Amino acid sequence: MTDRIGELLLREKLITSDQLKKAIDEQKKSGGRLGYNLTKLGYITEKDLTTFLSRQYGIPTIDLSSQEIEPDIIKLIPEDVSQKYQIIPISRTGSTLVVAMADPSNIFAIDDIKFLTGYNVEPLVASDAAIKAAVERYYETPEMGLEGVLTEFDEGEMEVIKDEEEVDLMDLKKAVEDAPVVKLVNLILTDAIKKGASDIHIEPYEKSFRVRYRIDGILMEVMKPPMKLKNAIVSRIKIMSQLDIAERRLPQDGRIKLKLSKNKEMDYRVSVLPTLFGEKVCLRLLDKSNLQLDMTKLGFEEKALQDFMSAIHRPWGIVLVTGPTGSGKTTTLYSALSELNKISENISTAEDPVEFNLMGINQVQMHDDIGLNFAASLRSFLRQDPDIIMVGEIRDYETAEIAIKAALTGHLVLSTLHTNDAPSTVNRLLNMGIEPFLVSSSCNLILAQRLARKICKDCKVKLPTNEKVFIDLGISPQEAHKLECYKGSGCATCGGTGYKGRIALYEVMPFTESVKEMVLNGASSAEIKRAAIKDGMKTLRMSGITKVAEGVTTIEEVIRVTMAD
Repeated sequence: MTDRIGELLLREKLITSDQLKKAIDEQKKSGGRLGYNLTKLGYITEKDLTTFLSRQYGIPTIDLSSQEIEPDIIKLIPEDVSQKYQIIPISRTGSTLVVAMADPSNIFAIDDIKFLTGYNVEPLVASDAAIKAAVERYYETPEMGLEGVLTEFDEGEMEVIKDEEEVDLMDLKKAVEDAPVVKLVNLILTDAIKKGASDIHIEPYEKSFRVRYRIDGILMEVMKPPMKLKNAIVSRIKIMSQLDIAERRLPQDGRIKLKLSKNKEMDYRVSVLPTLFGEKVCLRLLDKSNLQLDMTKLGFEEKALQDFMSAIHRPWGIVLVTGPTGSGKTTTLYSALSELNKISENISTAEDPVEFNLMGINQVQMHDDIGLNFAASLRSFLRQDPDIIMVGEIRDYETAEIAIKAALTGHLVLSTLHTNDAPSTVNRLLNMGIEPFLVSSSCNLILAQRLARKICKDCKVKLPTNEKVFIDLGISPQEAHKLECYKGSGCATCGGTGYKGRIALYEVMPFTESVKEMVLNGASSAEIKRAAIKDGMKTLRMSGITKVAEGVTTIEEVIRVTMAD
C-alpha cells in the first residue's frame, strides 16, 4: 500500500504519526503492505481500513466470505500475479472484469491485469486478510489437495505389513522416497500452517489411519490416508526429524526445521510413540513469527497486568505460572522474559524442550538421560552470577527447594506448575514438602491461565440476551440485565466453526499480607481463594465472563475452559 494511504489515514486522524512511523518500520523489517502492517499492529481494524478506502476512492467494498467465485473466472489471473498485487477476480460482465483489491489506488496493478486479461478492470475494496484467504481457497488446485495426492497411489504398490518383524528396511526406505509419500507428508505439514494448527496428530488404529489438526485448541480430523501408507508416512517423518527408522519399539523425540517461501522458517517438535497398532506421531508447530510477546495483547485485564508486571519487576522472589499443557504458559513466561531482557540483566533458562530461541537469554535444553535435569541446571545457574532464572517446570521437591533458595538469596525465579488454579498451587508446593513459611516468604505471585477461542470477527452476530445463563454463571441480576453476548455464525475465514484465534483468561493472585497469613496458618485452597478474591483477585471464571461481556468469546467457551467458583 502506498505511503499516500498512510498520509490520508493520518489526515483523517484514524492513526497517529507515531503509529504510522512504527508501521513503516515494521513494513521495512517484515515486508508486506502498509495497510496490512497497520492492522497487524492493531492500530486500525481491517473493517475501518476498507471502509476508509471505499469512501476515499468512491469504490464499493465486497465481502469475499459470502462469494462463490467460478473456476473459469479464477483462471483469468495467475496465482503469482494475484499474490503479488493482493487481487482476486470476482466476476466478468461483457468486456469488464470485476476484481477485489486491497489497494484500489494501485494503478500499476490495474494496468497489468488489463494487459494480461484484455478486459477492462472494475475494482472493489476488500481487506488483505480476506483476499489472502480467498487466494488460498481458490488457487489450491485439486492436484495439490490432500485428495489429489492420495489418488496418485497405486493399490498394488505397497502391502500392509501385519507383523513388526516382517519390516524390510530396504523396502521401507524405498517406499519413503516414493514421490507421492514425500508429497503427502509435505502437504500435511504445510496444510497445518495454512489452517493455523498448533499440533498435528498422525494416529494408527486397527482398521483405520487418521490425521488430525489441533486448531484453536480443538482437534479436528482432516484426512484418512490408506492403511498401507502407515509405515511409509511415519518413516518419512522420522527421516525428516533425523530419528532411527529401524527403532519401532521405543518412543523417540526429534525436530524438523522447514524453510518456506519468503524466507519464513517453521519448526516442528516431533514425538513418536509406539502404540498397539503402530507408531503414533505428534508434531507441535513452533512458529516464531506468530509468537506474541507484547504483554498488553495477551488478554490481561488492567489490574491483573499491573499486579503481574509489579511481581516480575521485583529484585527477587518466585513468580509461578500454572495451567494444563497447551494453556499458553510458555508464551506468558517468554513475554515476561522479553519484558525483563536488558543488557544489565543476566538471564538463564532451563527448558524441556527449548521452544523458541530468544536473543540475549541463555537457554539450556534438558537431557535427563545424561543427568542434566532442572535441579542440576538450577545448581549450575547459581554459579553463573544470575539475576533472573526461568525453570521450565517444578516437578519435584529437589527443584522446588533450589528454586525457593534462589528466590530467597536475591534472584528472581520464574517457573510453571501443573495445577488447576492459583490458590491450589500453594497446596501443591506444600505437598512436595516445602515448608509454609518458605512458600509465603518466597512467592511474589501465582498466575493461572487458560486459552478460550475468540469469536470470528467476519461472522460475529449478536444474540438475544439470556439473563438466566448469566445469573447461572454467578452474575447478579442487575448486571446480567446489561450484558450482551455474541457468537460466530460460521464463514470461510473460520472454517464454519464461528471461532478464529484464542485469547488468554488469567487468574492473578499476588501474595498480599492476608494471603501470606493464610498460607502460614495452613489454610485450605478454598480459604486462600476467598482471601485472594477479597483482596481483588479475579478468578478464571470471572475473567471469562469479562471477555464474554466484551464480545470477545462465548459463554460456551468460558464454561468449557473454566470451573465454577
